[in-house]
Amino acid sequence: MNEEYAIEFRHVSKIYTLKSKNKEHKIDKKFYALKDISFQVPKGEVLGILGTNGSGKSTLSIILAGISEIDEGEMIINGEQALIAINTGLNNQLTGEENIDLKGALLGLHKEEIDKIKQTVIDFAEIGDFLYQPVKKYSSGMKARLGFSINLALDPDIFIVDEALSVGDKGFAAKCLRRMQSLKAEGKTIIFISHSLPQVREFCEKAMWIEGGYIKEYGDINEVCDHYAAYVDYYNGLSKKKRKQVNEEKFEKRVIPNDNKKGILSRIFG
Repeated sequence: MNEEYAIEFRHVSKIYTLKSKNKEHKIDKKFYALKDISFQVPKGEVLGILGTNGSGKSTLSIILAGISEIDEGEMIINGEQALIAINTGLNNQLTGEENIDLKGALLGLHKEEIDKIKQTVIDFAEIGDFLYQPVKKYSSGMKARLGFSINLALDPDIFIVDEALSVGDKGFAAKCLRRMQSLKAEGKTIIFISHSLPQVREFCEKAMWIEGGYIKEYGDINEVCDHYAAYVDYYNGLSKKKRKQVNEEKFEKRVIPNDNKKGILSRIFG
């Protein structure tokens, strides 16, 4: 492992199964959610991830967080990571306070250590008495507040932020961005997944554009953002019929042909 990098992906692929709707001729399709992804993130870098819906951004985030396994290639993570997403990592049946206790316990913290971070979470989340209510009663904005606050308090080496600032009020989003700016100054590694180009431009140092499960571009923040913005404008200007055709073409490129399926699966599962 190169200690200079927080994250290394070497030809990483993730395969999903799409269940057939036809019950009489049931042929499940396997396709690449991500295909042959290679990149390196130096420690302390802030990387923005861009891509249209269904491009593979959220799949990448759960792989980075260790929630989902890869099927091909090699992934090296140098440090403790945490995923901050709208509905990830919270138990809906437990209260907000119980979720803090659970998250801390899963990370091996002692009760005294959990109690120390609890007040920090309470102060940052600003959800009042909802802290003592089941999370299933929370709005998406409150879930984002709690999830963000817990992960900030746990202070991992690598933050993976997946659209967590897209819900809730603008004031809290601004507060989170200010806190992430301080984390950036502290040398934390941050993967910032967002549809907000202004946020990505302002906050990130480099950008990676994923489209149709492949890396389309990776490099200078402004160049990648400019090219992505131009593509989004082009795509949004297409007719509904043409957009459907473009999406179908993207998906077909990701489908694993039946005649190759057996060989690929034998390599994956031995």
